[in-house]
Amino acid sequence: MSVTPQTQQSAYAMLTSEEISTAREILREAGFVTDSTRFAYFGLHDPPKDSRASDGARRRVRVLLHDVGGSVPRDITLSLGKEEIETVIELDTKETGELPVLDEEFELVEQILSTNDEWLAALANRNLDVKKVRVAPLSAGVFEYPEEKGRRILRGLAFVQDHPEDSPWAHPVDGLVAYVDMTNSSVDRVLDFGPMDIPAERGNYADTEFTGPERTSQKPINITQPEGVSFSLEGNHLEWEKWNFDVGFDAREGVVLHNIAFRDGGANRSIIHRASIAEMVVPYGDPSPVRSWQNYFDTGEYLVGRYANSLELGCDCLGEITYLSPMLADERGNPQEIRNGICIHEEDTGILAKHTDLWTGIAYTRRNRRLVVSFFTTVGNYDYGFYWYLYLDGTVEFEAKATGVVFTSAYPGTDDYASQLAPGLGAPYHQHLFCARLDMAVDGMANRVEEEEVVRLPMSEINPRGNAFTRKRTVVTNESEGMRSANQSKGRVWRISNPQSKNRLGDEVAYTLFPAGLPTLLANDESSIARRATFATRDLWVTRFAESERYPAGDFVNQHSGGSGLPAYVQQDRDLDGHDIVLWHTFGLTHFPRTEDWPIMPVDTVGFKLKPSGFFDRNPTLDVPASSNNESSCHTEGGNCH
Repeated sequence: MSVTPQTQQSAYAMLTSEEISTAREILREAGFVTDSTRFAYFGLHDPPKDSRASDGARRRVRVLLHDVGGSVPRDITLSLGKEEIETVIELDTKETGELPVLDEEFELVEQILSTNDEWLAALANRNLDVKKVRVAPLSAGVFEYPEEKGRRILRGLAFVQDHPEDSPWAHPVDGLVAYVDMTNSSVDRVLDFGPMDIPAERGNYADTEFTGPERTSQKPINITQPEGVSFSLEGNHLEWEKWNFDVGFDAREGVVLHNIAFRDGGANRSIIHRASIAEMVVPYGDPSPVRSWQNYFDTGEYLVGRYANSLELGCDCLGEITYLSPMLADERGNPQEIRNGICIHEEDTGILAKHTDLWTGIAYTRRNRRLVVSFFTTVGNYDYGFYWYLYLDGTVEFEAKATGVVFTSAYPGTDDYASQLAPGLGAPYHQHLFCARLDMAVDGMANRVEEEEVVRLPMSEINPRGNAFTRKRTVVTNESEGMRSANQSKGRVWRISNPQSKNRLGDEVAYTLFPAGLPTLLANDESSIARRATFATRDLWVTRFAESERYPAGDFVNQHSGGSGLPAYVQQDRDLDGHDIVLWHTFGLTHFPRTEDWPIMPVDTVGFKLKPSGFFDRNPTLDVPASSNNESSCHTEGGNCH
């Protein structure tokens, strides 16, 4: 294991504690920071695309300030290089929506309800001790409550915790929900639909008294690299094999990869300017009044980067690991390090290429490996891993890993919208939908998107035996045409090419996006969540690059009624062909919880791949050596693997 300090100060370097402290002091001196000020977001602005990577003097930050005393929230941009405030925007939350949910509000919801007469009466009617009731602080969404507009609302669902190590998720208090005003520390309403049986069986997955003795059958698996890792890391600039890029981290998006390029011969060829998971929404499918409002934007409302885990060697990451420790601002604006928040390592991934030739007698085998850049975050009951993979052959892959504890409900006997996990315990059907923002730069900024699909040909004079099939490519020329849906039956993919760059055959160099092709948003098109998460209704959106267009559901997601983000961006209907373009790719899981998902869920995965398609003149891995004897039992002789 090695831990790399943040030493490089460039336009793409991660925030330092000194920069965060400097920014806070600038804001304090300007009168924007008081005892009631909370930093709802603090993050680096991307440098202008025409700036040099070493141009640290142009570093700027964006700060969203919330006032718990009720004063106007502000959206502020300041220059770190000039140490001055550039812009201040006062926000009208009736129009913009609220700033993200604060960490301190999690505990506050429970505190406010613990003294509310209606809430206490509902608990007493269920013979529950308020001291044993945990309340999940949940984003409110936007529904038919006009009195909530412009007010900071959270909704609370209750769970029983008998002792500090007891899992509350095993004991949901169903038929009860509270609406809480966070600014006034008051309860708007308590909806009580009558007591329901509280599931009694425990879900304490870490307690051997519950799970039984641990198995003793496993022998150690040791992953070692005796000569060290194959990559180099200076500051946050990473080089591995023929790849090079900058690793960033954002409180909202988590890991961000900048300037992804591949060295091809003597040229360092760009592929993606910036890659991140820019939004994530978890819509639930239970129409009951207790849970029909459950739709969480884990990125825009809660900020997945802020809840990144400190990773542990041997547990989260296995092998020869290098860590980065991002620096964020806490809610008071002070530096907060996430120790070992980013894990970097390489993995063997099996066979890269293999052929035993009957004519030449050559038996050829090469093994594949990939570079992994990842982090894990915990948002309430769920835990998510965000994994970026780069392969020897130029493939870029993203994989989301979902685990943790499913959100639970009572299960009275039958339920069309939930699974039964244990006696009397249910889990509502839901989705986990991610949106990747891919600022493409395939051999430069002049890019084109084509939708490619297979074509089955009818029997004809030119296809007398009916065996022929071909493919069709359709250019996406403008933003109104750039809203696309996957179709696995047609093998639909999207090809990103550069009309100004050709390979040795005279074809445009390209990368192809291969989607998972799983269901997008299943809620009704007229629903509140469809208006707020419109990005999730399509697998792909293509837009013209604009510096201010960062988030698929808009800048301010919490209690925003919808229409921001991608729906607003594409209304401009800008020309796309041959321009600087951004791909927004939605992918995700539809989760019908299983009994095997309880009491803790094994990892489920989903993602996408970007593969070179004519980007290289030939297989770029021909120079990969055969495995040596100390890597495997494969014996090499004269380039052959016997």
